[in-house]
Amino acid sequence: MPSKKSSKSKSSGAESAPPSAAEAFEQALEQSQQIIDKGVADGKKQVEKVAEKVTSTTDAERQAYWKKVWDRTLFTLLMIGGFIGLLLMGHPYMILLVTFCETLVYREVVGLFNLPNRPHVTARRSGKSSGVESAMTSAAPSDDEDEDGPISDSRRKENLWSKTLSWYFFAVANYFLYGESLIYYFKHIVFVDAYFIPFASKHRLLSFLLYTFGFVAFVSGLKRANLKRQFGLFCWVHMSLLLIVFSSHFMVNNILEGLIWFWLPASLVICNDVFAYVCGMLFGRTPLISLSPKKTVEGFVGAFIVTEIFAVAWGSIFARFNYMVCPAVSLGMNAFSKVECELNPVFDWHYTPLPEPISKLISHVVQLVMRDPWAKITSIAWTWFFLHCLVFAAFASLIAPFGGFFASGFKRAFNIKDFGDSIPGHGGLTDRFDCQFLMGLFSYVYFSSVIREHHVTVGSILQQVVQYLSVEEQKELYREVGRYLSGQGVVL
Repeated sequence: MPSKKSSKSKSSGAESAPPSAAEAFEQALEQSQQIIDKGVADGKKQVEKVAEKVTSTTDAERQAYWKKVWDRTLFTLLMIGGFIGLLLMGHPYMILLVTFCETLVYREVVGLFNLPNRPHVTARRSGKSSGVESAMTSAAPSDDEDEDGPISDSRRKENLWSKTLSWYFFAVANYFLYGESLIYYFKHIVFVDAYFIPFASKHRLLSFLLYTFGFVAFVSGLKRANLKRQFGLFCWVHMSLLLIVFSSHFMVNNILEGLIWFWLPASLVICNDVFAYVCGMLFGRTPLISLSPKKTVEGFVGAFIVTEIFAVAWGSIFARFNYMVCPAVSLGMNAFSKVECELNPVFDWHYTPLPEPISKLISHVVQLVMRDPWAKITSIAWTWFFLHCLVFAAFASLIAPFGGFFASGFKRAFNIKDFGDSIPGHGGLTDRFDCQFLMGLFSYVYFSSVIREHHVTVGSILQQVVQYLSVEEQKELYREVGRYLSGQGVVL
């Protein structure tokens, strides 16, 4: 019997007792903690992955940003250095610079005609397009064809013919305009050389015949199935010639009238552009125009004030050099030549006495700044050119930026960021010269209407003699002038 009891007790001891409620709670809590720890660890891994992606993206964006800043700064300095170098080399090199920029801008603008997303190509009223509408896209892939698909021989020939005509009209326009400028500013050379006289006297007729030839060639190449696109390109080219080539022509005239009439307006546009950005970054709050969301009223006004001050200071520096203010009388002029001319009266210096209290106040300030106890300011020196500088600055600040807004609207219409990639960090050349064309046109109109003095010159008289007198009359004039000079005791 005792043995049976002992065996029962052993068997009952071997069986595990059921866990209590506290133990069950602890086990559940431990399992929950393990699950939470695992979830936290997984969450940390996910956060680390996201952080790595964000960091890598941020680093890439930061590197791209600083690369763009570096490229923009480098090419800005190169452009400024090249600009100054060409300025010192002389008028012909500045004219070549304008021609080069004009050519690139024309290429960028005319090239936009072949974009597949032109407004009048993509903005269709219905899903079906007529034969004429589909023909408009022959120079670029349509919505229904592969962009990398093969181009037919007929389309390739048509594209080549259209491009040839567009550049032909460009060449004819430049021939006419540059010829007019050379004849006007170098009469004393053109109407003396026997080789140049036929070119000068028949220049306009020859230019018209060249244009007429291009017009006939355009009409001869019209095709019934492609009329809309061909006439669209014709209008596109002529509008580009009007806005780009004619404006550039007036900039060339500014150079020939005196480098300062080109240098000063161009500098004012650059100054206004820079300080509009700086003032906008520092004080900008109110949007200026919807076409350019980054432009602000504060930047616009701040740039106007700075440009007005800069215009007088900048103009007063260069107005002292004959090389900058004298008109071009020879294409061999440069900054190291001895240039003499009769200055325009706007460059004459005037001295206005200051009232004694103001003179003492200014003298005291100058003495403190210059640390010169003997410095004394009794009068103020000025020229009428300063007033014209203020007018140029006002136009560069208030009107010329709308040339940039016009270009911004043009780019938005075509859904493009830049006109091209001619200048790394800046986009296309059109993006940098959108305000310069309008400013150059105003400068010439203002100069010729307000500042220029109209004098009878040897060149103008020589032009009249060559164009309107016969050979016998020219001989008679020569004898009479010689007789007059002999009577005055002039030895030739």
